[in-house]
Amino acid sequence: MADYTRLFSALTIGPCTLKNRIVSSGHDTVMVEHGEVTEQLIAYHAARAEGGAGLIIVQVAGVHESARYTSHILMAIDDSCIAGYTKLASVVHQSGTKIFGQLFHPGREVMESQDGSSPVALAPSAVPNERFRVMPRALHINEIEEIIEGYAQAALRLQKAGLDGAEIVASHGYLPAQFLNPHLNLRVDEYGTTAQNRLRFLRRVLEAVREKVSSDFVVGLRISLNEHDPTGLDEAIALEAAAQLDRDGLFDYVSVTTGTSSGLAGSGHIAPEMHYANGYTAPLSARMKEVVDVPVMVAGRVNQPQEAERILASGDADAIVMTRALICDPEMPNLAAAHRDDDIRACIACNQACIGHFHLGFAISCIQHPETGREIRYGRRIRTSRPRSIAVVGGGPAGMKAAAVAAERGHDVTLYEATNRLGGQILLAQLMPGREEFGGAATNLQREVVRAGVKVFTNTLVDVGLLRASAPDVVVVAAGARPYRPTLELMGEPALLDAWQLLGGATLPSGRVVVVDWRGDWVGIGVARTLAARGHSVTLCVNGYAAGEGLQQYVRDALLAALQRERITVVALVRLIGLDDDTVYLQHVLTDEAILLAPVSGVVLACGHESSTELFATLLGEDFDVVGVGDCLAPRTVEEAVLEGLVVASAL
Repeated sequence: MADYTRLFSALTIGPCTLKNRIVSSGHDTVMVEHGEVTEQLIAYHAARAEGGAGLIIVQVAGVHESARYTSHILMAIDDSCIAGYTKLASVVHQSGTKIFGQLFHPGREVMESQDGSSPVALAPSAVPNERFRVMPRALHINEIEEIIEGYAQAALRLQKAGLDGAEIVASHGYLPAQFLNPHLNLRVDEYGTTAQNRLRFLRRVLEAVREKVSSDFVVGLRISLNEHDPTGLDEAIALEAAAQLDRDGLFDYVSVTTGTSSGLAGSGHIAPEMHYANGYTAPLSARMKEVVDVPVMVAGRVNQPQEAERILASGDADAIVMTRALICDPEMPNLAAAHRDDDIRACIACNQACIGHFHLGFAISCIQHPETGREIRYGRRIRTSRPRSIAVVGGGPAGMKAAAVAAERGHDVTLYEATNRLGGQILLAQLMPGREEFGGAATNLQREVVRAGVKVFTNTLVDVGLLRASAPDVVVVAAGARPYRPTLELMGEPALLDAWQLLGGATLPSGRVVVVDWRGDWVGIGVARTLAARGHSVTLCVNGYAAGEGLQQYVRDALLAALQRERITVVALVRLIGLDDDTVYLQHVLTDEAILLAPVSGVVLACGHESSTELFATLLGEDFDVVGVGDCLAPRTVEEAVLEGLVVASAL
């Protein structure tokens, strides 16, 4: 039995005491309307409070009109925000969870427009942003004064609303970090030229907030150590700034993170994907603890309670930010406290539906737990008043989720899988380099099936006869898909495989291999890297502008970096039209001109999938109540499969 003595011990932060050391840090949810708290946002945070989190830090709130870095940012620039925050705080407090709010100005880090036109971005100096290609205007002194006062007034509004504290966001290259950074702060007035002048903005913000709020209101600081960018804020500067401000008693805690919003490499640390080691930022918080006396929090891919306990035991931090772990499983704290570790749904850092949704402008969710972001509709299982027998055909993610949810609602559920293991295409995904942790999605869903009491039959091929004999009330078909092979002109006997065959162990002759990627996701890249690891020279041909075009940015960037390191050639904007024994014939998608690659020893197709519709179509013609979910309706991803399993089972 795991010992979580430290994780579930109380922590005093200034005037506030947390019941445990699990923190949900500020993160944009896209659950805000017109800059204000919504019922959806309240339900989202209520689920994490009920699940046992010790502290919830609400997403950033703009402190000045110029702080609108997205169209769905919270704003705390006038008293209209107080009512929503009041209701949110009241709901969170009902579970004994403390709640802070983040106070924010992005400076030059403006992600999007409010109406399609480009806004004016303000910064210490006119130094452009590389990631968003923003050229800011240097702030005037009077604007700096307005923004400082904006922080103070916003903090007071949060206190009036009943929140327990406010966190000043100086992390990830946002405005306070821009003032600290000599690469970005080129001012020659009282806010530039020297280290003390560059610190002046953050110091005055903290002083103004301290003066405005009462002594029983927590004031915290979030800051990045190592922005992973050539022009990023130097770690030594950040540490010295924190040390000085702590000596002056200007904050009650510091939250340590890493990375920056301003560059592609640095931004990947905002929500590090699965190739980063668990808890990889703990050495950073350890260095912070050496220079400050207040409690130190740390964020950096801590997705399991045992990892959090290890960091606490080592003395590297005093509290652990576990935001994505709580997105994936809001009940994680309660389950860990009850020593039900096997029942915890561990985050796999795929980034698809959490920050991936945020970047697309949709409410965040989780591919494993689509109830996240949909708490109002699906947050609580409603027991059926009419239990029925349900047969689920297909043990992939759609089938497992449908079976588990239906059983949790009180139905008698039987799950049939044709192979010897549940998991479907997840079992293939985990075989690719850097995607091993993706297999956790299958493990987690299998556990949900077991917990729900579903009867499972593997190595069972379902046909009409079997269903007639068992006579279920409802059949849920989740029979999935198979690799799609486009019509090609083939000459001779070329070596041609699909991704499933390659990952299943099939081999190709030595030499140069071409991977044809139609989807622009992780499959083509994963296949290319698999072949490179086997010793092949690899050319990855994609029909889009770049490899991984359909992936969330941080995941895509990590994979593109791997392609570069492994010297895999990428040819963009091409489609495959044919091949012979040693030549691949491509067509440019914009000009239709022919492109030939030779000599080539083999080709692997990563061209997506087509639905396996035979059983579904047959059953529609029989006397069954039939519903389809997942790839049997249309080939997509794990996210859609699990979501449809939830939706269908919730309606049975």
